[in-house]
Amino acid sequence: MADPKNTLSTFTARNKYMSANMQEILKASLIAEKICAVDRSDTYTIQNPYGSTPSVSITGLTGTYAVTAFTTTNDALTVDMEVKYGEHIYDFERIISNFNMFAERSDRLSYSVSQKIDYAIVNLLCEAGSGTYSTLSGGFTTASNWNKILSNLLTKWAGYSNIYDGMFLVVEAGDLSGIVEAQMTNGFSFADAALNNGFVKNQAGIDIYVVIDGTFADDTIGTTSVTNSGHRVAGIKRAATYAAPRGVQYDEKKVSGRTGLEIVVWGTFGFKLWTQMAAMVIDITVTA
Repeated sequence: MADPKNTLSTFTARNKYMSANMQEILKASLIAEKICAVDRSDTYTIQNPYGSTPSVSITGLTGTYAVTAFTTTNDALTVDMEVKYGEHIYDFERIISNFNMFAERSDRLSYSVSQKIDYAIVNLLCEAGSGTYSTLSGGFTTASNWNKILSNLLTKWAGYSNIYDGMFLVVEAGDLSGIVEAQMTNGFSFADAALNNGFVKNQAGIDIYVVIDGTFADDTIGTTSVTNSGHRVAGIKRAATYAAPRGVQYDEKKVSGRTGLEIVVWGTFGFKLWTQMAAMVIDITVTA
């Protein structure tokens, strides 16, 4: 069968397709979209939405009350990071004439951008969380630890109203060797679900997300140094905000002295775990 011809013969059509495809894939695949509050407006600075915690008192019947000053925290999200990738396509005309090849390249770029944004957000979130927890010896790869890890994490959030926003845990792919084994032996219907379908993505009310091995790292992301090798992260959803004004953009450029075209994708983003919510995000140390 002949390769389907590409109807995206103009830059305008390709840009529209690429941008829409990227936004669809990012929304579907980004873990950051699922565990953070998301802002896609053109706002590049977002002020802390939380004020001081009310201190309510109970007294006898006195008919009087004390007045406390409402205070805010000088704490803002700034869009100060950029994700970007460029490549030169020598045989550009032949490649874009084949729709399947162009669409596959669009998908591959989108997933690569998604993976890099998640790498940044997951590490920044883990670094900023002020809650702490150390697993039992053997960490997530020891199946007998799994139920204990979940129950211990639940004690970090139980009793807070924010729990109704949802709870999450982010682990690496290698951790599944212990997690899936434990799920396959937990009860009857739950074990059957794991045996039939593999990894169960919610357990004990906690949504479990998986990133590739090596995502939790010691690195400098933007201007922030993180030390997360051997760590994982859990927390209450929407405690942090992820801002991505204008999403990911696409452009094509002619390059002097070279045939073909140079293509580039880029997007700006920002992240903030708000001071008042930092204790709701747990930096998990995996004990060997």
